[in-house]
Amino acid sequence: MPHPFVLLSAAVSLDGYLDDTGPERLLLSSPADFDRVDEVRASVDAILVGAGTIRADNPRLLVNSPERRAARVASGRPEYPLKVTVSATGDLDPAANFWHTGGEKVLYTTDKGADRAHALGLATDVVPLGPDLDWRELLTHLHEARGIDRLMVEGGGTIHTQLLRQGLADELHLVLSPLFVGTPTAPRLFGPGPYQPGRLRLLETRRIEDVVLMRYEPTAPGTGPLPTAADHHWLRLACELATQCPPSDTAFSVGAVVVAADGTELARGHSREDGDPVVHAEEAALAKLAPTDPRLASATIYSSLEPCAHRASRPKPCARLILDAGVRRVVTAWREPDTFVTAADGNGLLAAEGAEVVVIPEYEERAKAPNSHLLA
Repeated sequence: MPHPFVLLSAAVSLDGYLDDTGPERLLLSSPADFDRVDEVRASVDAILVGAGTIRADNPRLLVNSPERRAARVASGRPEYPLKVTVSATGDLDPAANFWHTGGEKVLYTTDKGADRAHALGLATDVVPLGPDLDWRELLTHLHEARGIDRLMVEGGGTIHTQLLRQGLADELHLVLSPLFVGTPTAPRLFGPGPYQPGRLRLLETRRIEDVVLMRYEPTAPGTGPLPTAADHHWLRLACELATQCPPSDTAFSVGAVVVAADGTELARGHSREDGDPVVHAEEAALAKLAPTDPRLASATIYSSLEPCAHRASRPKPCARLILDAGVRRVVTAWREPDTFVTAADGNGLLAAEGAEVVVIPEYEERAKAPNSHLLA
């Protein structure tokens, strides 16, 4: 299901703490960085914090700049982003700043938590998600029911950890503050447990007074049928590659990317690459790798169009090339229409021979765009 773009935002000490154990909140950012955070808040549709952050920090989560608020209104958006919190118990202070400042609010909780929230009279829209909290269901509801396209998550550490571990974070804004906390019981940004493998990609570093902003994005593909934020990133790239194809009236324009389990891009290709009138995207990408490359067995291939199952121009269709290369996970945006081959079903061929096939339909229109002349 489609989700909003999820941006995690946090500031930490040099030894990785979000706060100390004193009664007042530890200010880790600089004044200029607080202004940067205000700018990011103004750019998103919703801001989310956990119940623990409300209890510990009593935040208002406002866009403080009048000019930025005015710009939001001028663009047809609410003055303030939607404020979102999550609590399994629904046990939150009705007097907290969260409920009484800014614009609209929503609480995601369990069925039992909803009963508690209603009993407390919290000034918010209460959305029960069933007996347990589920991040994918929550994000889907935010996107489909509330129209949220960009979500900023400001804590706490447990929520950041859960979203990263489940592959649901699209970007991380991490500010490093030049001080130490050193208290073992103080809250840390990330908790222990299994994370996705590989290195995150560094998008930007920026000095802001005496702190440093680092922007990262996860790159490691998912490992099962549920798409991760990195899967979305790589499939978007495949769709962009499709726009580089020389136009054709007899073949689709397709882009493909092969990505190792650690998030390393191994190869990319697109239809009719290098002037070859019949080469397919997946074929072009795989041809750039040695057949014995050990990374292929755990790699994912992203293709804007379902890999072909039947082909006249080459001995093997792309679905067979993928299987022969040892790749066992394929992510695609668009099922092949009957324009040239009826009921092609390359995804079916892949799945029948043990490959994990993931279709992310919200990218279908991007995949179709360079082929619109074939679909009229």
